[in-house]
Amino acid sequence: MTIMKRLIYILSIVLAAVSCADIRYGNPYEEGLHVLTVVPNSSENFGHATSSGPNIIGAEVRVEDLNTGSRYVSQTGADGTATFTLPNGLYRVTLSGRDGSDVFNASADKVVLSGRDHTLALTLSISKAGSIVIKELYCGGCKKLPQEGDYQADQYIILHNNDYQVQYLDGICFGTLSPYNSTGANPWISEDGLLPEFIPLIQAVWQFPGDGDDFPLQPGEDAVVCLRGAIDHAAQYPLSVNLNRPDYFVCYNSTYFDNTKFHPAPGNLISQDRYLDVVIKTGKANAYTMSLSSPAVVIFRAEGITIQDYVLIPENVTPVPGNAVDNVVKVPYEWVLDAMEVFDGRSASNQKRLAASADAGYVSLSDTFLGHTLMRRVDEEATALAGYEILADTNNSLNDFYETEKQSLHE
Repeated sequence: MTIMKRLIYILSIVLAAVSCADIRYGNPYEEGLHVLTVVPNSSENFGHATSSGPNIIGAEVRVEDLNTGSRYVSQTGADGTATFTLPNGLYRVTLSGRDGSDVFNASADKVVLSGRDHTLALTLSISKAGSIVIKELYCGGCKKLPQEGDYQADQYIILHNNDYQVQYLDGICFGTLSPYNSTGANPWISEDGLLPEFIPLIQAVWQFPGDGDDFPLQPGEDAVVCLRGAIDHAAQYPLSVNLNRPDYFVCYNSTYFDNTKFHPAPGNLISQDRYLDVVIKTGKANAYTMSLSSPAVVIFRAEGITIQDYVLIPENVTPVPGNAVDNVVKVPYEWVLDAMEVFDGRSASNQKRLAASADAGYVSLSDTFLGHTLMRRVDEEATALAGYEILADTNNSLNDFYETEKQSLHE
C-alpha cells in the first residue's frame, strides 16, 4: 500500500469513529455549555407587551466573558428575551435600545454560569437621549518623539450639540468619578454589589462660565475643552496636539491647581472668558487629575438649585471611604446630560462605576501613551436626514464609542 493510500485509509477510520461518536453520544462538546436567558423588566411599556409584562423587541444584548474577554452579541426577540449558549464562566451582561427619544439600558456584572442554565432578569433604566453629548475623550497621552519618554499634559474632551436646536454651554458642569481607575478598589460598591444612588465626583467640579446665553452651540457644532495645558503641545512633541486655538475652553485656575507642568498659563489665543470655573475643590492635588487609562467622566447641569448652593449643603459632599485626603460631590443621576466610562484594555479586573441609566457599558483604551483617542460613532442615517452631524447615543459606550489611533485634533 502506498503512503498516500495508507493516509487516506487512516483518515477514513478516524472520520468514521468521529461520525459514530456523534450519532451515538451527541456532540461531545455540549456537556460544558448552558443557556443564559436574559429577560428585561420595566414598569414602562415599550413596543410589544404580553400578559407577562412589557417586552422590548430588538434591543441589543452583549455578554462578555470576564476571564477570557470573549464577547457575544444578540437581540431580544418577539418574546422580549435574548438567549446565549455559553460555557461555564463569569460574565458581564449589558442591554441597550431606543424607543423614539427614550433610551433604555440595563447591566449586570459578575453573572455566574455554572453547571446549569440560568435566567437573568435585568431591570431597565430609562432616560432621554442627550442634547449635548461627549464626542471625544483624549486621555491617554502620547510619546515625546523624537525625544524619549511619555507625555500626558495634553488631555482634552470635545462636546457636541446632538440636537436640532441651539443649546447653551453656560452653567454645564464637568467632573470625573471616584475611583480614578476602573481597576482600582471601588469603595462605593455595597456588600450586595450595588453602586450608590449618586455619582461620586472626585477632586473638583468644573463649570462653564456664562449667564445663560453667552456660549451658544449650534446644531452639529463642537466645543473643545482643554483639561490641562491650553497650549501648542505639538510644537515640541509632534505626536501631540495644538490646544492654543480661538474658541477653545480650558480647565484653568492657578489658585486651586498651581502645578505649571500640567497647567501652564493658557496660550495667547485662549480668552479668559473661556476659563472654566472651579465650583469646589475636594482634594489636595496641585494638578487636576484624570486617569490616563480608564477615567469615568460626566457632564451635568444642576436642577432646582445652583451648583454653588448645592455643594454648601454638608450631606452633598462626603469623604471617600477609607481615604483621609479626598472628598466627593454626590451628584444626582437626574442631572446627567451625558457620561462615559473607560475600561483599561490591559486588565481583566475592571469594575463599573456608572449606573446603567448614565452608561450601561464602557469603551476600552488598549494602552496609554500611544496618541490613541476615544471617539463617538456617527449616526450616518440620522446625519443624512438632519443635514448636520448626529452622533450615536444609546447611553451605552460599548455601542457609542470606539478607539482610534490618532487624536481628531492632530494635524
